[in-house]
Amino acid sequence: MGQATALTSVGDPTRARILRLIRESDDGRMLVGDLANELALRQPTVSHHMKALREDGVVVREPDGRRVWYSIADDHAERVDALLGTVEQGAPPPDLDRIVVDLAQRFRGVFRPETVRAKVVESYELLASRSESPLLASRTAAFAAARLTALGGARARPSGTSTILFVCVQNAGRSQIAAGILRQLAGDRVTVWTAGSAPAGDVRTSIVATLDEIGVPLGGEFPKPLTDDIVRAADVVVTMGCGDACPIYPGRRYLDWELEDPVGKPAERIRLIRDDIETRVRGLLADVLVSSETASSNQ
Repeated sequence: MGQATALTSVGDPTRARILRLIRESDDGRMLVGDLANELALRQPTVSHHMKALREDGVVVREPDGRRVWYSIADDHAERVDALLGTVEQGAPPPDLDRIVVDLAQRFRGVFRPETVRAKVVESYELLASRSESPLLASRTAAFAAARLTALGGARARPSGTSTILFVCVQNAGRSQIAAGILRQLAGDRVTVWTAGSAPAGDVRTSIVATLDEIGVPLGGEFPKPLTDDIVRAADVVVTMGCGDACPIYPGRRYLDWELEDPVGKPAERIRLIRDDIETRVRGLLADVLVSSETASSNQ
């Protein structure tokens, strides 16, 4: 199988956890029964995931009498590390002081350094509790900057732009598709944010690949938890399957898009979901731009 296929199979969160357990085991291999116990799943469920990973060449099967061990294939080890993230032993923790200094400079005249520090520390703690990404420092800076921008209101955001927030459960599929397409279409005419009611560790590789097919980059986007400051600052909040997790505030436009979850779906199905989202995003953008033009003309 090709590289894209392997990455797509690993994008499932359960399979990512399986690979992390195998990678971190004492001898780099595990039995299905032990994996099932660690994951609190039934053995047939784990076997199903192992079959998918083995068919894509990500893991290898090693019979040992009546037992079967699974380990990560040597030719995919580097790719798996890139997806799951690796932290070198003894690596220094994120330099939060440096992040605070940089953001305090960026938001000078909007927030006091103490406010910036509090938001940076809180953002780091929120992300660190959900992700083992080696990019935690840069993600903390980006997340804190977005929250400070939201908190700063018109003083910290580009003038005359609407802010649209896309929210789904894991912030790793539907909301990222919508945000990526909107950024591509709107440029700097709209501020785009995303969040998840129960964010995953990383955006699914199948989503990245499906967007890349139509020339939409996700860049450094990553799943972020839903926070009150982001919701309060949004002009339009679009929810996708996250129920009542998103708080309701007066003066904001709320939309609930009923969309199929792309998790675990084949590429053909994800493309259909992507195209459905694109149609909705184009309609939303047209509405937002008309509203902005009308508001400007009435001033």
